[in-house]
Amino acid sequence: MKFWVASEEEILAGKTTDVYFLRAEEVLTAKGVNPNVVAEVTVTKGDWAVLAGLEDVAHLLEGRAVNVYAMPEGTIFYPYEPVLQIEGRYLEFARYETAILGFLCHESGIATKAARIKLLAGDVPVISFGTRRQHPAISAMIERCAYLGGMDGVSCVAGAERIGINATGTMPHALIICFGEQSVAWRAFDEVIAREVPRICLCDTYCDEKEEAIAAAETLGDSLFAVRLDTPSSRRGDFRQIIEEVRWELDIRGYKNVGIFVSGGIDEAEVLALRDIVAGFGVGTSVANARCIDFALDIVEMEGEPCAKRGKRGGKKQVYRRKGDMGKDIIALAKEEPPVDMEPLLKPMIIDGEIVADFSLEEARARVKAQLRQIQ
Repeated sequence: MKFWVASEEEILAGKTTDVYFLRAEEVLTAKGVNPNVVAEVTVTKGDWAVLAGLEDVAHLLEGRAVNVYAMPEGTIFYPYEPVLQIEGRYLEFARYETAILGFLCHESGIATKAARIKLLAGDVPVISFGTRRQHPAISAMIERCAYLGGMDGVSCVAGAERIGINATGTMPHALIICFGEQSVAWRAFDEVIAREVPRICLCDTYCDEKEEAIAAAETLGDSLFAVRLDTPSSRRGDFRQIIEEVRWELDIRGYKNVGIFVSGGIDEAEVLALRDIVAGFGVGTSVANARCIDFALDIVEMEGEPCAKRGKRGGKKQVYRRKGDMGKDIIALAKEEPPVDMEPLLKPMIIDGEIVADFSLEEARARVKAQLRQIQ
């Protein structure tokens, strides 16, 4: 292999595990110990988060002699709530714990950050620009999770193709540098690129943002949809004042219809500070490099009896939620009578090794957006 990535075959064979699971397998097999267990995936700290990565887990465990229950992908969950349960002989899934957590922790982290950004942005479009900040082998996963979390578009071609949407983007500084002059580059873009692509001119390559924005508007006229400001931090100063100044100068010249799209180091604070004055955000590092959700997978029941290590809660559980009532979930033992008018969130994903859940990215995305409206 030319790139430092684990192959699909290595993942499915359990080779991306931590070695101590293989040693545990060896010991348990030698001693003839292989109990029936229930293991749960939970997080014990933090605020709400978005669940992602289930489809990968389903393919990983498909064909194993296990039953798996999980919250639907895109569900917003809270600490101590089991988001996924595995029932079966321990050795059926022992070596896969590392990969299971890797899928869930990484993908949920990206989806959660995307959701938090989109919650703050409201109706202002947010585009994922972050695949350049991560290994290209996972670019499709990054874009899928960003889109699942509610972002309005993605820039990576491979990612967009995998999730079935068109890639979104403007133009790089390199295009302008290659032409040597801004207006020549903007005009060439307008002449060459398909008309359905919005004309968004990058306006911070050589000169003051205000000067370049005015020049872009005068160059493209009615064809110009927006200007993009990607001002580097070393030149930024008060970014909002720069944007306000550009807005003022465009408006007084009759270009009130030209939006201002901003990118470069955008995170939650910048979205909150600028959402009332911009037409869109390009968000990269803060989403693609989002902190993972710190899930753990723990045995909570063995041979039908509750058990758990310190810091964990024993017994097979179910999580209940009343429709439209976020933040008031009930965690109860699965064998207990369910609360009235509340829906169980853990649903069958794999039964006897067969995947029984449907995975729809659009449904998961819609689920996230509906729950975000409830959080608001």
